[in-house]
Amino acid sequence: MKFTKLHCAVLTALAASGTLYAEETKKRASIETIEVTATKRVESIQEVPVTVTALTGDSLEKLGVSNFDQYVEFLPNVVFQGTGPGQNEIYIRGAATTQTNISVSSVQALQPSVAFYLDEQPVSMQGRNLDIYATDVERIEVLPGPQGTLFGASSQSGTVRLITNKPTHDGFAAGFDTSTSTTKGGDMSNSVEAYFNMSLSDSLAVRVAAYNDYQGGWIDNVLNVPGEGGYTGSAEVISRISGGVLTNPENISVTAPQNAALVEENFNTASYAGARFGLSYLINNDWDLLVQHTQQSLDTEGVFSYDPNLKGETSTSRFMPENNNDDFGLTTWTLEGRLEQLTVVYTGGYLNRDINSTIDYTGYTNGGSFSAYYVCNYSGVPEAEQECLDPTKYYKEETSTSRTTHELRMNTSAENRWRVTAGVFYDTQELSTVGQFKIANTEKFPNLARTLVGNEGVNSSEGPFPSEVSFVNDVTHTIDQIAVFGQFEYDITDAVTASFGARWYQIDDIYKGSTTTADVSGRLRAFGDGSEAALTEFFGADEAAAIQSAIASGQLETDLLDSDGTLTVDDTIIKTSVDWQVNDDVMVFASYSEGFRPPVTNRVGGGSAKSQEGAFDGFRIPVYSTTDSLDNVELGFKSTLFDQNLRFNATAYYSKISNLQTSRYDPTNISFLVFTDNVGDAEIKGIDGDFSWVATDNLIISGAFSLINAELTSVNAQLNGIAPPEGSRLPYSAEFSGNLQAQYFYPIGQGMTGYVNGSISYTGERLAGMVMDAYMVEDSTNLIYGTGSGLSIEKEADVYTGVNYQDSNGDTLAGGRYIQDSYVVANLSFGVTNDEWKAELFIDNLTDKSAILYIDTQQYTPKVVSNRPRTIGFRFSYDFY
Repeated sequence: MKFTKLHCAVLTALAASGTLYAEETKKRASIETIEVTATKRVESIQEVPVTVTALTGDSLEKLGVSNFDQYVEFLPNVVFQGTGPGQNEIYIRGAATTQTNISVSSVQALQPSVAFYLDEQPVSMQGRNLDIYATDVERIEVLPGPQGTLFGASSQSGTVRLITNKPTHDGFAAGFDTSTSTTKGGDMSNSVEAYFNMSLSDSLAVRVAAYNDYQGGWIDNVLNVPGEGGYTGSAEVISRISGGVLTNPENISVTAPQNAALVEENFNTASYAGARFGLSYLINNDWDLLVQHTQQSLDTEGVFSYDPNLKGETSTSRFMPENNNDDFGLTTWTLEGRLEQLTVVYTGGYLNRDINSTIDYTGYTNGGSFSAYYVCNYSGVPEAEQECLDPTKYYKEETSTSRTTHELRMNTSAENRWRVTAGVFYDTQELSTVGQFKIANTEKFPNLARTLVGNEGVNSSEGPFPSEVSFVNDVTHTIDQIAVFGQFEYDITDAVTASFGARWYQIDDIYKGSTTTADVSGRLRAFGDGSEAALTEFFGADEAAAIQSAIASGQLETDLLDSDGTLTVDDTIIKTSVDWQVNDDVMVFASYSEGFRPPVTNRVGGGSAKSQEGAFDGFRIPVYSTTDSLDNVELGFKSTLFDQNLRFNATAYYSKISNLQTSRYDPTNISFLVFTDNVGDAEIKGIDGDFSWVATDNLIISGAFSLINAELTSVNAQLNGIAPPEGSRLPYSAEFSGNLQAQYFYPIGQGMTGYVNGSISYTGERLAGMVMDAYMVEDSTNLIYGTGSGLSIEKEADVYTGVNYQDSNGDTLAGGRYIQDSYVVANLSFGVTNDEWKAELFIDNLTDKSAILYIDTQQYTPKVVSNRPRTIGFRFSYDFY
């Protein structure tokens, strides 16, 4: 029963690919047959003509899944990148790009390229995917490649579905699972999970699952000691990012931030607590109703990354208390029944999520274009008296999100030679957020009393905000979607089937609100109206004339906006496939599919670049980034051989991404605000493969691998010299990753079975981000900390054009990206089980490998998100029937 949060189970599902187990019966052990709903029909995983991986809950338990850190290495074609629980993005098959800074992810994030589903409910969200703790799970389904015809907008490169156990009408069942573990150099962790199922009558059943999981920390917030790798600060860095405003920055004193009151060992903790309630009602022989409610609270403290400029790989220096409180409630309902020969399903859900977080924002001092203004005394001050003050900063966010969905679909009988799935889908999302940035030194600015410049769509009182707050985002973002979808299948012969699917959609993106510097609502309305009068009223005559010229030349696109500033996009995507059942054991298939992500509206769209030279001469921020699309062709086969003792599946694919969206922050050339843009085009070629082999009645061996060649094929002109050149690799995905697992079972008498599980995985090196700024960031790191990070960099260009200054030695900054080095991780577990209970000793990260999972430069110096050190623990589970 024990598995941790959603992304852990997802990764394990992809790693093991194709659940199997040694059946404890007298007959020969064989591979388990799994039924999935990848095409919104119940089918065997080996018979559905798409690439899909699934693991049942029982198999997850047998494989010893315990937590995300343990299984993050099992990622043949899936990548998680982020800064901690509740702050991750998922990418499949190399379709990755630069993440939006977590401090603005709620207001200016790309839509996910991978869709998350909890049962029938889509729960993926921009910027911060919902982090659902996976307890009492029936199975996990992972569908690589575009799934947009059946699963919608966020299924551009894949879909992940967590299918929970539903109430059953078979009587009473209950169970619990408890675990405790210790991490090398860290705190203890412990968890408790329990469930019960009860039939209240012949037609009514309930199921309840509850959990509490405390994950102890291992990162230390150490005392900041300048000269020993600690934060000293650099007036040279501050001056050059602020336009060279300091006279002789190398001679200006800098106050280093202090953190003595915050020093703490193992300060990165995470706690999941929640419950799920389900009710099943059998209305009659043809119709049934399922209602479920999930409530969860995720609380984290500290950060899950270390500072590579400090000794060891578990130390950081932070200057503000950091925490993230992420609560959600999700109610779902499904009514299913039959009308003559049709199966009818109506399903819907309501999700409400609240996020409250505080983030140390001190690093903005080293990347923000107004840094000198906020922390240094220089204007009108004699050179000898110029100084830079305490740079300590924070960001506080309050975000509330709601999402309501409805889907009505119908399936014809699976026994027909022709089969149809058709439906209509409606989705409305609303995000309300207020983000407050403390940027200025309060000694220099004791009472800022900032106010918003607009009032439409705001969630606060418009100000004045607290005296130390320098900047505020206050935005309401609503996304409404309606879609009609269908899929037609036809058995050409008894062995050959062809299918065609399509989805028409319309999305309305309504972006309202204000910052302390920009009236977002008014700005977008002026662009939507487009008339000279509307533009002049908002921007003034000269700026309005320049904007009209940019629109007329095609430099700015505003066609998707209506007169109120609402962005509307509609299109039709398709999927077609053919499969051939060669014999009872082998199937081959080929498919073409399309996926997409909708446009993203920019807060400061239309604004002209600060730099009006070279590529930025006349450049303006896009009013919105346009839709990026992914077209995919794949050829695969599925085989179950030797009396179901060997399963081997493989898929070769080619994907083409057009107008790849990315997040941009370019204060030197363009703006001090983050915005979204289209970086260019890319192509991805790869092969996924997995096998499962029941070697003997007692030994199971499984493995998976991924080969990916993902590269840019064209680059937006304004990004030449900033983004990697054509032919460069897309970020975060390794060219090769693979893993092997072995499970050995042995009888020990008295109805008990012992087992040993072992696993080893390899993840190849990956490149960080979509911007070639690593040499610039590394030069700043040396100046700020007096030492470099020691991280590897891949040089990709002789000149990095993202800045207009030279490095600390007076040389031109080259272009390159940090390398997330390859690594190998091994896990081991031993256990004893019978039909009712299981006891297990486990060792995660057996060799205590510190792996680089993600290099985060959102603080403008590198921080490294790593895996949990060696963890030894014990878990026990018991099921009552």
